[in-house]
Amino acid sequence: MTSSSATVRPFGAGRALRPRAKVLPEQARAHNRSLVLQTLFSDGAMSRADLARETGLTRVTISDLVAALMAEGFVTEIGMRESVRPGKPGMLVDVDRAGHRIVGIDLSGSTAILGAVLTLGGEIVARRDVPVPGAGADVVEVVTDLARELIADSHAPVLGVGVGSPGVVDDAGVVLTAPNFGWQRVDLQQRLAGELGLPVLVANDANAAVLAEYTYGAAHDDVLLVKVGRGVGSGLLAGGRPMRGGRFAAGEIGHVTVGTDGGPLCVCGKLGCLEAWLSVPALSARLQSVPDSAREGVLRDAGERLGIALAPVVGALDLSEIVLSGPVELLGGPLANAAAATLRARTLAQFHDGVRVRMTAHGDDIVLRGAAVMVLSARLGVS
Repeated sequence: MTSSSATVRPFGAGRALRPRAKVLPEQARAHNRSLVLQTLFSDGAMSRADLARETGLTRVTISDLVAALMAEGFVTEIGMRESVRPGKPGMLVDVDRAGHRIVGIDLSGSTAILGAVLTLGGEIVARRDVPVPGAGADVVEVVTDLARELIADSHAPVLGVGVGSPGVVDDAGVVLTAPNFGWQRVDLQQRLAGELGLPVLVANDANAAVLAEYTYGAAHDDVLLVKVGRGVGSGLLAGGRPMRGGRFAAGEIGHVTVGTDGGPLCVCGKLGCLEAWLSVPALSARLQSVPDSAREGVLRDAGERLGIALAPVVGALDLSEIVLSGPVELLGGPLANAAAATLRARTLAQFHDGVRVRMTAHGDDIVLRGAAVMVLSARLGVS
């Protein structure tokens, strides 16, 4: 089991996810270590000479870093390269994706808390879930017990625990507010780390989800992921950097008013919030109240409201794609198409007609995989 005393870098805004170049001497060792790991993680196995060329580091530095990473169990030799060229073929090295495990936990579900054991490559090797506790129950205790079960089921050193939580979460892993759990200023990260004896990272569930799309999916450096479930939230990357906002509430689009024509009453007390049209409970109830012939109209209306909310964000930040995460039977098809059409109609055609609106391919696992990326980035500088 990996010690909890290992360095855990803050996982927040202002830091590019992927190291790309050499830095000053006083920063060099840690940065170059991450640079080697990121190069292997992104590009796959290569020789030490290849690594030197790709990173711009000297062969001596590469040999030293690779030896240290092999001793820590993060890099492994996988055999000689097949070559038809004269001379001795190079020994290939790669990240040992199965050599360590990460525990991911998703608190965003309306009926169950999900947990998984993942490899460094994002493969889920074990799953567990528990019902969402009822009113008055100690949710932190339930999460701690679930994490302990997953750690015991890891069968390899655990690099850390990542948690995606609903609500507003600061860079220190304090849940500033999560109304569904009745939380106000709950230091979830510190409490779990103390109980588990492992590094723990906690972030908003949508912010975790966008990291999964970036690392294990097809997202570019500029992407907004809209997560639709009991509520509506979003996670945002701009220039490869997570955006949290000055009060850690960036992406809280669910309570943006998208109806000047009134609209349904939202749980926050306002009329016409995006969440009142788009959340799974609200949208499902509306679909159940109309005949089958009217279902597409309801979905298109919800999609148009989503496009209204997204257009100013795309225009201000020049985003290249929008990813939707939630029930595909609700969000795919008419809803996504209507959102894309509305977005394009409300932005500058010359620049934004090519903006993509698509469903994630990660399904219900997206927050679990995003929680793993949080640990990878904070512990190894890899994403």
